[in-house]
Amino acid sequence: MSSIKSKNVSREDKNAIIGGVLYLVATPIGNLSDMSERALKVLREVDFIAAEDTRNTGKLLSYFGISKSMVSYFEHNKRERGEIILARLKNGESCALLTDAGTPAISDPGEDLVRLCAENDVTVTSIPGCCAVVNALALSALSTGRFCFEGFLSTNKNERSSRLNEIKNDRRTTIFYEAPHKLKKTLEDIFEAFGDRKISLCRELTKLNEEIIRTTISGAISYYVENEPRGEYVLVVEGCDEQTVAESSFWAQMSLAEHTQHYIDTGMKKMDAIKAVAKDRNLPKSEVYKEINS
Repeated sequence: MSSIKSKNVSREDKNAIIGGVLYLVATPIGNLSDMSERALKVLREVDFIAAEDTRNTGKLLSYFGISKSMVSYFEHNKRERGEIILARLKNGESCALLTDAGTPAISDPGEDLVRLCAENDVTVTSIPGCCAVVNALALSALSTGRFCFEGFLSTNKNERSSRLNEIKNDRRTTIFYEAPHKLKKTLEDIFEAFGDRKISLCRELTKLNEEIIRTTISGAISYYVENEPRGEYVLVVEGCDEQTVAESSFWAQMSLAEHTQHYIDTGMKKMDAIKAVAKDRNLPKSEVYKEINS
């Protein structure tokens, strides 16, 4: 089991760059002032950098006066380059992994490199920083206690529709990424699957033209009839309400007794069936028990 040991050392020593470690370095999503002191130290001191796009990372490094050896690592070369990066790490070199913006391995091929390192007992650590998902959620004015992140929806019509229908009854706040040229169609598809709900459309986060539009899905569709989408979007959608979940559930038209019998027929003991019914309907077990035994 690999780990980075913590000892009674100075602050500087705690931030020392260690050979054989993969550093996931979060980078700004729009405002270069968001780059942390620790992230810059890592970029200056690692042996090499694995970048989603070496041109973009080159501009970032140049801005901060850093010159460093780079290898490209992206969706279409991740298998081959992953093995090369792993070999260098096992040989004692340190590497920083960067995506174009935000936190590596989040909706990003970096997750495969992290998995590869974990499977080969190579230590991975993360230098925290910007993440568009968390930024948008915090700004959404929607529930933040429980949420799920869906990333980009599939461009395949059937897969896209199937996925939206799978998650439409999720009561958690749901977050999507979307490009401007696909936004209108995505809003229409979400409306078709989810119905009308609150939504926050967060675009150009941390940039000069940052904009948060808090409206409904139907309101967003209407807005973009007159206004052309611009910039990258994070869509934060309200979770399904309890009443809608209940109405769309298999047991919606069943009595408590019928609902309980359904579970008994599947092989459950009576008390286990009562517990399942209570959970489905968000009711106290005592209420279900009293009703079916009255």
